[in-house]
Amino acid sequence: MLPKISIVIPTLNQARFIEETIQSVLSQNYPNLEVIVLDGGSTDNTLDILKKYEHFLNWISEPDNGQVDAINKGLKMVSGDVVAYMNSDDIYTPNTLLTVGQYFLDHPDAKIVTGKCLNINENGIEVRRMIKLYKNFWLMLGIDSCLTILDYVSQPSTFWRMELVHSIGYFNGQFRNAMDYDYWLRVTKHHKLNFINQYLAKFRIYPTSITSSNSRAQYDDELRVANLYASPLQRFLHKIHAELSCWIYENIANRK
Repeated sequence: MLPKISIVIPTLNQARFIEETIQSVLSQNYPNLEVIVLDGGSTDNTLDILKKYEHFLNWISEPDNGQVDAINKGLKMVSGDVVAYMNSDDIYTPNTLLTVGQYFLDHPDAKIVTGKCLNINENGIEVRRMIKLYKNFWLMLGIDSCLTILDYVSQPSTFWRMELVHSIGYFNGQFRNAMDYDYWLRVTKHHKLNFINQYLAKFRIYPTSITSSNSRAQYDDELRVANLYASPLQRFLHKIHAELSCWIYENIANRK
């Protein structure tokens, strides 16, 4: 029997994208699905959209302490065997949940699995193809220790068993811009990062998105995270890679 999958969606004033996000989850037609939306008190028409789908998902709207707080709140509410969180401007590709559910069914010892991810802009058009290919190379190489040097795991394409939350804990709010990176490193200290060689999700990047607007803060947080888990050599390599990557994002990747 396919495992129950719980998807947590944190959101705040994302009415522009959240309906497409929700539809990308519900249209999976996964037979054992739970969707929980944590709204931080949106003032746009996000709540109208959530009410439209309230027969297919659970949602609450109340002030919170940001994205990490919302995700952790959602993880404490889920009842699924497999969990993931999805930002309210990202989308799943068709058949992702069936692929993931079947993977966990066929690999009972697997604790976490990730797949490939496309980058899209606000209009759904693919961007940053070279970054996608670069991440795919490291994913296919499959050397978990390289994660201390660079984060090649795409969060919307990653799913893990709920038992990991019980053993590893929740996301760390002190790493606001790299809490998922910290989580992958905590998990891979004990468990293999499994890989599905398929595009499971689309990650949206646009001028006001967190990734585009705070690239320097993200890399600073990632370096803080790496310093907790890496050897001196790995820390040095991480810093060099981060500086180069940040320069590319600021001077090349975001240019039109």
